[in-house]
Amino acid sequence: MELPESKVELVRRGNKVVYDCGDRIVKVFYASKPESDVFNEALNLARIQETGIRVPKILEVSKSPEGWALATEKVPGTTLAARMRADTKKNQEQYLEQFVRLQLEVNGHTAPLLNRQRDKYARMINSLTEIDATTRYELLIRLDGMKVENKVCHGDFNPTNVIVGEDGLLYVCDWAHATQGSPAADAAMTYLLFALENLDLADKYLIMFCKMADMPMQVVRRWTSIVAASELARHRDAHEEEFLRSWIDVAEYQ
Repeated sequence: MELPESKVELVRRGNKVVYDCGDRIVKVFYASKPESDVFNEALNLARIQETGIRVPKILEVSKSPEGWALATEKVPGTTLAARMRADTKKNQEQYLEQFVRLQLEVNGHTAPLLNRQRDKYARMINSLTEIDATTRYELLIRLDGMKVENKVCHGDFNPTNVIVGEDGLLYVCDWAHATQGSPAADAAMTYLLFALENLDLADKYLIMFCKMADMPMQVVRRWTSIVAASELARHRDAHEEEFLRSWIDVAEYQ
């Protein structure tokens, strides 16, 4: 894949850079990204497309001069995150409600060929060296005791991954962490992502999600420690690791 000279860099983080190439969005991965992860993300997206969830359609996976590249169609519009930043606070609740409704819509689907969420969490917790064996054991016992579910879970559901299309519809992008599992665990991940930036907004999100899903908040809270521990395996920066550790310690008592 040859990237056009007119490409515009949208974001650069971790092991990837994302470009706007006019009629398509191209995510280019650095050499440090395992090829299997690149193809797994493409496979996730293909499987999600088959469910009917609104997503940017996959166009191509190929080598570029900069590394492996994943191209998807460009959905004209803006991210929900951009709208939330630009608009007045009085509309925050309206945006948050749209966001939660979309997440519940996603969680309402099944995709039997997606990786299993609980297997992924178990693997990530077992790989941790940052916490001791006793804590790992307790987390795995807690994970084993959670209800087995098979709903589509995004795994990184936040307003930056939601596109408000010019057609008025909402689209969900970035399916690298998609699994089949518990919507409560997906909500726990979203809560942590909000809480990293704005704890007040995170709490509003959690209250709204549990009300609209008719789900006990305690269930999401119990998942939060498992999700926080799993995220430690991604070797985040020092501030984020400290934040995640705090949830491993307190989530059981919330």
